[in-house]
Amino acid sequence: MSKVLVKNIGRLQTPVGSYAHKGSEQTENLVLDNANIIIDNGMISEIISGNGEHSKARVLEVEKEADNVIDAGGHLVTPGLIDSHTHMIFGGYRQHELPKKLRGATYLDILREGGGINDTVRATRAADEKTLYDKTSAFLDETASFGVTTCEIKSGYGLDFDTEIKCLEVLKDLNKKHPVDVVPTFMGAHALPPEYADGKNGGKVGFMDLMIQKLLPYIAEHDLADFVDIFVEDEVFSPEEGKPYLEKAKELGFDIKVHADEIKAIGGTELAGELGAKSAEHLIVTDDEGIEALAKGGTIAVCLPGTSFYLGSKFAPAREMIKKGVPVAIATDFNPGSCPNLNLQLMINVAILKYKMLPEEILTAITINAAAALNREHLVGTVEIGKQADLLIWNVDDFNMACYRYGSNLVDKTIKKGEVIYEQR
Repeated sequence: MSKVLVKNIGRLQTPVGSYAHKGSEQTENLVLDNANIIIDNGMISEIISGNGEHSKARVLEVEKEADNVIDAGGHLVTPGLIDSHTHMIFGGYRQHELPKKLRGATYLDILREGGGINDTVRATRAADEKTLYDKTSAFLDETASFGVTTCEIKSGYGLDFDTEIKCLEVLKDLNKKHPVDVVPTFMGAHALPPEYADGKNGGKVGFMDLMIQKLLPYIAEHDLADFVDIFVEDEVFSPEEGKPYLEKAKELGFDIKVHADEIKAIGGTELAGELGAKSAEHLIVTDDEGIEALAKGGTIAVCLPGTSFYLGSKFAPAREMIKKGVPVAIATDFNPGSCPNLNLQLMINVAILKYKMLPEEILTAITINAAAALNREHLVGTVEIGKQADLLIWNVDDFNMACYRYGSNLVDKTIKKGEVIYEQR
């Protein structure tokens, strides 16, 4: 049994409790100065704070018997960050779309031309498993360098049986082998692929039959995903089309998520609340009715400031969501089209400026609320005895500075289960 001491923590800041924090709870962080953390076999077993003689003696005692001592250098320590919304597994890139966007083409304009998601689908279908594994593994290395210790990854760039399964099997393998925990989400209902367009092969009905009758049962039987997601959006899938898909997912034992209100509010948020979805995501144009539906359904709002920034669109009404009792999480939405950025630290900076969230609310959003959106709240998301020792040692002294500085990587060390998996050189 290995013992690790993380010593000389100038400030430890963390939410407390294994549940999604909403309303005023989102501002509640525990702050301990002069702290030390003892880790046994990857789990937090003791937290020592203060400069009293008893505390000093206990730290010296543990230091003598520890297998490893990590010096925080008097800096800030928080829970490891959790990116609760990414599309990290894909083939190809879409940098060629940027000039089109600069000339005024919208997301839906590019999709209608056969680009957008469908462009990535073609590249993903053509990629073999090793290519997808190596590319996604490199992305996970990069996200760890920004302090992320748990990462949700959605499929959805296959849109056929073989490619969706290929992607989910790669994610399962990565979760076993990569130090960052991977939470897989099946998002086969991401777009209508060309072979079903214009009524071919039964159109949307035929495509949804593939999802409901073949893919969902196979994924459940082979334990390839934790969640099922769908893009409920204008010109993609309507709430009426999405409801039976999500109901089938729930019947098979999946928790559900909904991409909603990214471009137009067509009822996706209300569907998420009605079905008790674990989370609704994007929510850029969510209105009062949508917020009320989330609050009533106990659904976590996963807001994606990087997407609003990149698309030049509105920003989700996160402040209003918090006011009305909806737990808010923040994630990157890393993907090749609408947010080619996986730096969760940058999302902190954009969110604090555009959502007007307080630093304490931001920390809650990228730790315990993000963990709750992934059903990991009892394991990660806070620094507490009995939780997994996923920690972030920042190269700053307080979290206000982490929110204030932008454009620099402020991570000193990323720690996963008591082991350093990234260190700033």
